[in-house]
Amino acid sequence: MMNTQILPAVAAAIFNEKGEILLQKRKDVNQWCIISGHVEFGETIEQALLREIEEETNSAANIIRFIGVYSSPASQTYTYHDRTVQYVTSYFEAKLTEEIAEDFSNNETQELKFFSTDQLPADLALINPNWLTDAMNKAESVFIR
Repeated sequence: MMNTQILPAVAAAIFNEKGEILLQKRKDVNQWCIISGHVEFGETIEQALLREIEEETNSAANIIRFIGVYSSPASQTYTYHDRTVQYVTSYFEAKLTEEIAEDFSNNETQELKFFSTDQLPADLALINPNWLTDAMNKAESVFIR
């Protein structure tokens, strides 16, 4: 039987002043996705989010608000060569406090780019179908998906 796990994760909707959303082209899957990652032992979800943003963009950020929790097996389950993982993702809106260096890349990030929310790339990684509408909904509600 395949090794299965449930793991905590974080994700960030980061918008620029034009309302465009930041996406990362990941080297591991060669697809675009929002900034996201694992919560490591000994850190809070807020610390994990700010660390992931720093690691994947080389920029600092502030958390603006909590958007919701995403645990639906349909959009939160990923199959790797040795295991299947269902992520329980805490999703936040964050704002960068410094500019991203032009042509930034590292061992995880192939490319970073802001996209208009109505012109997202076709090769978007598996993601909850409500991720963008939830991030753009500025109501005081928290989403559980």
